[in-house]
Amino acid sequence: MLRGNLCPDGAAIKPAAMEPQLRRHTGRAVVFRDQANLYARIDSPDLPVTKDSVIVLQHAGPQGAPGMPEWGQLPIPQKLLKEGVRDMLRISDARMSGTSYGACVLHVAPESFIGGPLAFVRDGDQITLDLDARSLHLHVSDAETTARKAAWVAPKPHFTRGFGKIYLKYIQQANEGCDFDFLETEPAHEAAGGDPVIR
Repeated sequence: MLRGNLCPDGAAIKPAAMEPQLRRHTGRAVVFRDQANLYARIDSPDLPVTKDSVIVLQHAGPQGAPGMPEWGQLPIPQKLLKEGVRDMLRISDARMSGTSYGACVLHVAPESFIGGPLAFVRDGDQITLDLDARSLHLHVSDAETTARKAAWVAPKPHFTRGFGKIYLKYIQQANEGCDFDFLETEPAHEAAGGDPVIR
């Protein structure tokens, strides 16, 4: 488990699945705003990416995808594959299969879709993974982070009615288990004086 200013509520990585030279790595972010944007751009010959870059996928978490799908094993750009690159640091608020390979940071919490720090990463930002220290750090000043957060506009919810709306309202973050909060003994929304789910 990792902690840091990019994942204040934690993130996960599988050390046995990554190449050892990436255990401590600093690189510049190449950011994709969602899965469709990733697929549209990842193999472009003009993508400004090197083997030392850090690929970042936003909006892949419990609310952002929605559903926190197994998108976490982000692809390596074709132009790097042709150069023989087989692993690079990749970060998302998604999950991936336990049998997958690579230096993939997953379950970043809180997720980008609700305004977690991953939402404020921009192309060119430096990010450091230090596996021995169990840390993930975005090298952006507090003042700049505050400015980016102030300018951030929350994305529109995926659903406005029905089960989808219920899901978005009550689903927990990755560090809480991605369960509905009303399945707990004392749901968070009720403890805070919110309305019960069933009326």
